[in-house]
Parts: sequence; C-alpha cells; structure tokens
Amino acid sequence: RVEVEGRELEMLALAYHGGDSLLVPVERADLIQKFAGGDADVNPKLDRLGGGTWRRRKARVKKAVREMAAELLRLAAVRHAARGFAFSPDSPWQREFEDAFEFDLTPDQERSVQDIKSDMESERPMDRLLCGDVGYGKTEVAIRAAFKAVLEGKQVALLAPTTILVDQHLKTFRRRFEGFPVETRMLSRFSSTVQTTETIEGLVDGRVDVVVGTHRLLADTIRFRDLGLLILDEEQRFGVAQKERLKRLRTEVDVVAMSATPIPRTLNLSLSGLRDISIIETPPRDRQAVETSVLEFSEEIVREAVLYEMERGGQVFLVHNRVRSIGAFADWLRRVVPEARVVVAHGQMSERHLERAMRTFLEGEADVLLATAIIENGLDIPNANTLLVNRADRFGLAQLYQLRGRVGRSQRLAFAYFLVPPGRALTPPARARLAAIQEFCELGAGFRIAARDLEIRGAGNLLGAEQHGFLEAVGFETYCQLLEEAVAELEGRPAAIRREVELRLGMDLQLPERYLPEPALRLSFYKRLAACDDEEALAALLEEMTDRYGQAPPQVEALAQAQRVRVMARGAGVMSVTRRGRRWRLRLDPSVTPSARLAEVVTARPGAQVSPSGEITFAVAEDGP
Repeated sequence: RVEVEGRELEMLALAYHGGDSLLVPVERADLIQKFAGGDADVNPKLDRLGGGTWRRRKARVKKAVREMAAELLRLAAVRHAARGFAFSPDSPWQREFEDAFEFDLTPDQERSVQDIKSDMESERPMDRLLCGDVGYGKTEVAIRAAFKAVLEGKQVALLAPTTILVDQHLKTFRRRFEGFPVETRMLSRFSSTVQTTETIEGLVDGRVDVVVGTHRLLADTIRFRDLGLLILDEEQRFGVAQKERLKRLRTEVDVVAMSATPIPRTLNLSLSGLRDISIIETPPRDRQAVETSVLEFSEEIVREAVLYEMERGGQVFLVHNRVRSIGAFADWLRRVVPEARVVVAHGQMSERHLERAMRTFLEGEADVLLATAIIENGLDIPNANTLLVNRADRFGLAQLYQLRGRVGRSQRLAFAYFLVPPGRALTPPARARLAAIQEFCELGAGFRIAARDLEIRGAGNLLGAEQHGFLEAVGFETYCQLLEEAVAELEGRPAAIRREVELRLGMDLQLPERYLPEPALRLSFYKRLAACDDEEALAALLEEMTDRYGQAPPQVEALAQAQRVRVMARGAGVMSVTRRGRRWRLRLDPSVTPSARLAEVVTARPGAQVSPSGEITFAVAEDGP
C-alpha cells in the first residue's frame, strides 16, 4: 500500500533483476500478464528494469509465431481453394445407426457431431481438432463421422500411436458397427502376415471400409481405393516424417484429429480461423467424479485398496515411477497382497514385452498393473477403477491429473489414492499440487484447472515442440497475444489495440480486504474488471461478485464507474482523464481522430475549453462523470 496525494492506494509491486521494482496501480492490473511457462517449481529468470533482454526475446518469439501462423494460414488457404468431396445430408440409415447408441449424447458431443457433419457436407476438405477430456466420448463422435463416410462409398482410416490403442479402437468400432455392413480391419504388428496381406488388398479393391492402424498406414505401399476420412488419435505423438505425410493428406481428404490434452480457451480463441476446433467439456451422463485422497503410504492402505477393488470384480493401477526399484516393489506387493495377480509395465521394457503386459491387463488376466507413468496416456479400461500413486509428491499437476483420468471410465465409483512418504515434510510446491488435485476432483476439471503446466502441455501439443520452447520463453498469455496479433496482421485486418488511458479521478479505487481477504482473489478480480469492455460484461462481473461474496461495498461500484470512464475514453480517443472536484480535464491522443461522441460531450458543456495541445477542460454540476 502506498500513499499518493493523501490517499492510500493498493499497488502491485513487480520485482526485477538487480533489486529494482516497479509499482502498478491495482486498477491497471490489465497491464500485467501472468508468466506461465517452464517448470512449475522453478522461478523464471528475471530481467533488468529498462534492459533490452526481454524486448529481444519477445521480438524473436514474435518472428517465430508469425512464421508459424503464416504456414497455418497457407495450409488453410490451400484447403479453402481445394475442391474435396461434399457428403450428402444424413440418410435414414445414418439416423438408425445413431439411434442404436445406448447412451444419450451430451450437448458438447451433439455440437461436435454437427460441426464435423457440416464440414463433411462442404466441398472444402475438413481439418478439425476434436478436443475432450479423457473418456468424454470423442470416439463416438468419430464413429458417427466414419459411418457417414462409409455410407457414401468412402473409406476411413484411423491412426493411433500405439498398437494397444489400435486394438482398443478396433474393438470399439466393431462393436458399434455390429448389424451394419461395415468391414473393419486392423493393420499393426499384432496382425499376422496373412491378415496384413488381406487388409492391404482389401483397401485397394474397396472390400475394407474402415482400417485402424499405427503409422504403418502412412507407408507408400498402402493404397486406398477411395479414402474419404482420416481420423488421428493423439496426433502430437507421431514423428516428423509421419506429420509431413499427414500435412499432404490434409489438403486431399477430410481429417479429424482427436486430443485428450486440454486446449486452453485463450489459445483456442487465438487460433480461431487457423484451425477448426470442437471442444467436449461436459462429462457423459451418470459418470461420477473420482473420489480423491492424499494419504501417507502404508502397507494397510495398499492392501485394503487392492482387495476392495478385487472384491467388486475390478482392476487396479499402481504407479511406481522408478524403473530401478519397480522389480523390488513388485515382489513387496505380491507379498502384501498374495491374492492379486500382478503384471509390471515400464518404458525400458522391449515394445513386445510392454504390449504383452498391457494386453494381459486389458484382457482381465491380471488384477493389478504396476507401472511407471507411461500409463498416463490413452489406456481406456472401464473395469479399472482404483488408482494408487506412490510418491505422488514427485509428480507435476498435469501428470497427476492425467493419471487420475485412467480410472472412473464407467458408471462405477472410482478411487484415486495419492500416496506420500510417512512422517516427511513435503515441499510447498508439492503440497500445493496435491491440494489442487484434491480440490479439482469434479468432472471436467482438466478444462478449468488453470494449472500452468497443463496449459503449457496443451498448447505445446497443439503447436509443436519448437513453439513450445518459444511459449516458455515469454509465458502463455504474452504468447497468445503475439499469436493473435500475427494472425490479424497476416489476414490484413487491424489488430485490436487497447489504448492505455490514465485515470486520476480522486476516488478510492480498491477492493476492501474485509470484502475479499485473499490477495490472489483480489488480483483476479482487478484483472477481470480491467478487461471489461462493455456494460454487459461489467454487469455480469458485479453480479457474480454479489452472488459469491455478498453485497458489494461502495468501493466496488467506484471501480466499476472508473472502468466505464476508461472504456468511454478509450473509444473517444482520450489518453488521460483527470477530475478535481467538479472540474474535468481530458487529454486527447494526437494520433487518433476525436470521435463524434466526444464532440457532443464538449458542445453540451457550456464553458468547455479546448487548448491547442489537445486538452479539454469543463465543469459538471455535481460530483460524478
């Protein structure tokens, strides 16, 4: 808190390298952006106040962002110019197939299905990203698109990064297509030589309608009679060569890419126009939240949790993220729970052994899968509804969240136990992460968790490894702003410039501590208030504050009034507004033509004066704008 002109003001103090600091009035919180980047436990390296390091770094990132946006726009332009196949509107058979699904779609699923069908019915080749939390029904959306393609004689290829995922998709597609004349085949290392030959020949002569496979499907030796739809599962996990081949395919056939990593909304907005994105945020009906506990590790907890799950006919994931000691841990587990059939999986096993272990668990021939964090992606085993994570304090929030997503995939209540060493103090960041994972246990938390490592991971997966590095260099919010500016510039439209308006209104512009005691919460509301660009947004925010924290004190209305003045001034080309008693002084921005609204205000004020330097002074009858 700082005293300015006899009034105590709340300020934000920014610390710089070398011990310098800069004070920013809280009502200008919109000028400050949170640095979300890199390791959550490591503080970012500070720059000097007034130094050139940050400017140079930002310029480097801006150049890279512009190049990436230009490439995305070029691909989008090629797709827009290309004439693809326009599918017909839904047939009665399509409706019959969709009605056969045993569950009702969520509103988000419905919207995503409609988005994809609209794209398919247009002549322009589709390139849509379907993003949804783990187990939120992306596959059903893709299956409906596949059926629509097959009905018009087109072939469908689904690419997945691992043979286990390929196997799971094959079973899901075959189960859904049962009773309909759709030939679905698999192409992976699990296929025999005879099966592989039959599948490849069937793709050439059109006997195979849908093929599910790994990147083998992208080999030059694979030919399709008439490929119409390509579905990509977790595209970011494919290699550079495969992505180049996919880039070519994108301009020829309809493409749907599915991702389970949350894409932050701000990045989604920045990318609008570059990629078509559909997001599934709502959980399937009857899905229950995972009951989450953070407990000290003990033999009793492990034994009880495993036996409880086995007694109800389920399976258990147990994560021990140390390959060196996982064998000894498996021996310990078999001693503690001799009733359980335990199978071990980790990334240093040969791919064949790893797949055999996963398949054993998948087919219900093991009760416990003891694994490293490799299980965090992709596995869909509805019968596994208990998760135990040893040394949970060593995991990042995104990892904990993704691991928890392995359970709770059915209507049965699932349990997640995050275990920490007994009697040992946790580091503050570890404590904060574990508190957050407990707090955000409601369904769909992945899209609202506001964890920086989740945002960075989601953005990095969508944009690629190189952009991930640039994103970490300047932070998430600044990166999104640079991306938005680059897209606007390349599309030849003016970027939205928020002109700064300095206010000196002699009002108490701060949120009282007694109303909002938590500093982080006050800062959040200061930023949101400063971002309100119209009366509707302002009214909605004030209503939310009243609803959550009770009747707002007069200072909140004063802040809202100040924001109204700022928005009006910004729109009228005014740089600063000063009020002393009944006298007002407005300083005009010389680079902006004054608005007609400002001219009205001046002519309506008898005695208003306009100086040659662009200052307007006038008096009002009563205190107030």
